[in-house]
Amino acid sequence: MALDEDALICDFAEYYHIYNIYEFPPEYIATLAKGLRDNSRIKLKLYGLRVDIEMLLLAHIVDNTAINIYAKTKDAKKGINKPPSFVELLSKKKETKEKAREFNSGADFDKEWRRLNGNGIR
Repeated sequence: MALDEDALICDFAEYYHIYNIYEFPPEYIATLAKGLRDNSRIKLKLYGLRVDIEMLLLAHIVDNTAINIYAKTKDAKKGINKPPSFVELLSKKKETKEKAREFNSGADFDKEWRRLNGNGIR
């Protein structure tokens, strides 16, 4: 649960139709969590994957096919216009836009809110 509580709750709702995991003893929840499929949200997170293994294998097949076709082109001889890798795209970590900000007081928050929203006109 410490890894990603939301993912675990979503998996339990989807697979077991359990919408409040806190109604059950922790040992029972742990047993059910262990029984989740390898493509469940929490297990993908545990393995450090964004997509399941089957999707990565399909992406690998696509990448290899594209490289084989590319290898027969004039661009390949020049080393330009190499096709993009789907495996790399699917394996990339999601980029975080901006970290959450802390405010020392409600007044500081209000001041920043007004600044971001054009002096509070909206």
